[in-house]
Amino acid sequence: MKNKFTSLIFILSLLVFNTACSLDEDPISEFSEVVLGSTDDSGDRIRYKNRSEALTAYEGLYNTLKDRQEHWYLDYLLLSEVRSDNAYAGTTGSEVVPVENNSLDGGNSVINRDWNNYLADIAKANVLINNLDSVSDASLSATERRQWKAEAKIFRAMILLDMVRFWGNIPVITQEAGDITAENIEEVYPSYFPNQKSAEDAYAQIIHDLTTAIPYAPTNNASNKTKLSKSVARALLSKVYAEKTVQDLDKVIAYADSVVADGFSLVDDLSMLFGMNEESTDVKARNTSESILEIQYFTGGGNWVTWMFGRDLLNYDTQFEWAKWITPSRDLIAAYDAEGDAIRKNQAIVYYQTTWANYYPSDNYAFMYKLRSANSSIIKLRLADILLLKAEALVKKGGSANLGAAADIVDQIRQRAQLDGLEASVKASPEQMLDAVLNERRLELAFEGQRLFDLIRNNKLQEVMNSLNQRDSGRIPQIRAYNDFSELLPIPQTVLDNNPNLVQNPGY
Repeated sequence: MKNKFTSLIFILSLLVFNTACSLDEDPISEFSEVVLGSTDDSGDRIRYKNRSEALTAYEGLYNTLKDRQEHWYLDYLLLSEVRSDNAYAGTTGSEVVPVENNSLDGGNSVINRDWNNYLADIAKANVLINNLDSVSDASLSATERRQWKAEAKIFRAMILLDMVRFWGNIPVITQEAGDITAENIEEVYPSYFPNQKSAEDAYAQIIHDLTTAIPYAPTNNASNKTKLSKSVARALLSKVYAEKTVQDLDKVIAYADSVVADGFSLVDDLSMLFGMNEESTDVKARNTSESILEIQYFTGGGNWVTWMFGRDLLNYDTQFEWAKWITPSRDLIAAYDAEGDAIRKNQAIVYYQTTWANYYPSDNYAFMYKLRSANSSIIKLRLADILLLKAEALVKKGGSANLGAAADIVDQIRQRAQLDGLEASVKASPEQMLDAVLNERRLELAFEGQRLFDLIRNNKLQEVMNSLNQRDSGRIPQIRAYNDFSELLPIPQTVLDNNPNLVQNPGY
């Protein structure tokens, strides 16, 4: 046991060292579970001595969502949009080119940091969930305890959903890892090096977290869409039940309807979601009727990740001397043009002159345009996504009434883009209606991280991606063809080396 203890301490030391080497632009919240808390007379840890410390942890969870967007937004878009037909990687860096040409392996640095950062986020949620009830301070009310725990569960479920869709079988960790001593190492060891759970088990935990959070989470606040509310949980459940592993079409529809019942509606003008004000000094709007969850940024505490996608319209030339990620593909541009969809194209794509020409001529270079400044919100969930998921579920249920209801949703979305409704022949065909819904989701939700999962969920990834080089002259040639294994990412090799209980995904 002594050798095992020594090895564990060495490995944990390496993990701490690696975590400390994060990018400067990826700041950690001031809350630290390492320094917060104390021990009682028996030596047991007291995580939060009072309400103030618990509040710091609760606020720290939201700070994590706001400040650590490197993995859950920047890399998320790289791994979801570039592994689809929507985008090129954008640079020649060794960490991003394999995403575009389908040559990823367990040594990729992006995947490594994302796995570790996702698990670090879950660990923060676990600390809050598992310790709120033990706070002895009477000023922390029972209502606050239940609400904060519910919000932490929604946070954990949201992270687990990203992980299970990227990796499939993942560790499902819901308990806080205990302090290690020579006496308890056999008991504590599995907490630090857990086994994988099946995707079914991961989804079961996600569903449990979300459904048990709904009664106690805050209700939707029309003037503050930054909270992990009941509506966020319901929107996530609609997305969860659309996935193949746990697909339940009736629940997709029911939870989508419950989101609408919570008071959400489409904005009339799509620029309200992504545009700048007339003076170009701030965003056009926050907390719109369509936004379900958004992470907001303001002057003095801006969103640094905008530098990775294009120009910061508040500081036009800053950080614009190097190539950017998530470059719009010619195939996506052609899809907009085929529909005559100028409104959504202009909200999603912009052209600038550059000093590089990786994918387009430098005098007319295409950029993702849905994050335009350091003050732009990241809209994690919005109603159009949920409505189109409902339309997809209705098509899959079949029957003329369901096809008609699905077509009504699609036509509603198209009307905002000033496009004609679907043709009668399309509305009468289940196959054509499914293609129409997926095309509408592509045009409406480009660069919002949905396209890859739409293709996977509908068994279209290989069909679309293995013919893409023939349709898109600007895309880097594929190294490997897409197959059944391509739906999942490889587990990072360093993680496998550190945790002998994990098994690499097939195909890597």
